[in-house]
Amino acid sequence: MTIDEQLAYLKKGTVDVIREEDLRKKLERSAKTGKPLRVKLGLDPTAPDIHVGHTVVIRKLKAFQDLGHTVIFLIGDFTGMIGDPSGKNVTRPPLSREEVNVNAETYKRQMFKLLDPEKTELRFNGEWMDKFNAADFVKLCAKTTVKQILERDDFTKRMADEKPISLHELLYPLVQGYDSVALEADVELGGTDQKFNLLMGRNLQREYDQEPQVIITTPLLEGLDGVNKMSKSLNNYIGIDEEPSEMFGKVMSISDDLMWRYYELLTDLSVPEIEALKADSASGAENPRNIKVKLAKYIIRDFHSTEAADAAEDEFNRVFVQKEIPDEIEEKTMPAGSYKLADLLAETGLAASKGEARRLIEQGGVRVNGEKASVANMEIGLDTDGCLLQVGKRKFLKLSGQ
Repeated sequence: MTIDEQLAYLKKGTVDVIREEDLRKKLERSAKTGKPLRVKLGLDPTAPDIHVGHTVVIRKLKAFQDLGHTVIFLIGDFTGMIGDPSGKNVTRPPLSREEVNVNAETYKRQMFKLLDPEKTELRFNGEWMDKFNAADFVKLCAKTTVKQILERDDFTKRMADEKPISLHELLYPLVQGYDSVALEADVELGGTDQKFNLLMGRNLQREYDQEPQVIITTPLLEGLDGVNKMSKSLNNYIGIDEEPSEMFGKVMSISDDLMWRYYELLTDLSVPEIEALKADSASGAENPRNIKVKLAKYIIRDFHSTEAADAAEDEFNRVFVQKEIPDEIEEKTMPAGSYKLADLLAETGLAASKGEARRLIEQGGVRVNGEKASVANMEIGLDTDGCLLQVGKRKFLKLSGQ
């Protein structure tokens, strides 16, 4: 690629590039000297697993890797014990080193579904931060001012709302910024919520007489509802370790408008390729449903395989297009006897409560042995033959009595 083509490739799906002219100079120098750029992405292992929303920035790291640069996947085993205050209106409880280490092992396995492990520099910021003593922290703190730290939006809002800010939270941007000094990063990636921390890295590199890193931020991906940020707590996520059939069904459930956002942020297709698909959809040359199928398969291939993507499409067509029952259905046993349908849905977890179960039944979203149920108090007799319950389009459960 030419430098202009590289810039276009790297800027796809980004929000900020600070500064683009600096990135151009670094790419030109790399091409001239043959020395690859050092590109850093740091993540704190604060949860045991990740969803596709987290992979938006990882894909950008992969883009640099594809161009031959040195990518550094930094696991914040030290910063994870502090707790990143980004976007938090309350103090986040710090994790123990044991919790961080367990989560870090899962992160490593999941990240290498996208990154080439042979070409990835895996680092932990405990390598240098564990060696810091009290005097080192005092020297680091002397590199910035209280005013600079309190300019951060999260802290400004909490002060205005008279919510507490713990002193250790003020240290987080400094520690993350120092990571860039320790690694001599040329570029640092992060979500838009990390912009303050990334800028701190630029400032500290100047303080330590290093060339400031370029900052590239990526947007926070909307969840399946198309409104809120993708989140496990909101149950609007696609987990990268989920079964292919589950991933396929979730992608097919999103709106057509959101589909283009996912194409931009969750695939390697170029902007012209995505625009061509949009034109085909708008003109009627291709059904939007078929384009969404392609998206689902692109995502599944990244985290499973081409074969798994094809099988997930076949399964989806069999269950939802041809109205057949899936091959694999969860099975449970309960004491034999007679149960009211609403009670049964709540007890088995197919509904969050009896009230929700009644609403689902009234809305026509429940089937018993393939037949739509309409009465919440309908008696279901459980014996060794059992019955098949279906809630919505994707929830199936085979129940039998014993």
